Amino acid sequence: MNVALASDIEVLARFGRALADPIRCRLLLALRDAPAYPSELADTLGISRTRLSNHLTCLRDCGLVVAVPEGRRSRYELADERLGHALDDLRTAVVAVETDRTCPDAEAKDCC
Repeated sequence: MNVALASDIEVLARFGRALADPIRCRLLLALRDAPAYPSELADTLGISRTRLSNHLTCLRDCGLVVAVPEGRRSRYELADERLGHALDDLRTAVVAVETDRTCPDAEAKDCC
């Protein structure tokens, strides 16, 4: 595995792209609670395994999750336990939202 340290800006941009999709947010929150297998994650999120696979690939490419081989299966977990703390901090942060405004990139479907 080729692991390179990303700059602060790259890290934040990857995190932002990962969090831009509600399914990826739900996936990260599920993995914050505990590592899981794709079949469990698909059932928990109520999505197809194909769709889940695409989102897991994005999160892996962003460097936020890792696949841990276990025999013929792979278990997914957050790449660093500190990501769970960061998710908690973001989740509980107070955000000043004007109800008549939407995020300009809310419809963007790009990935990492």
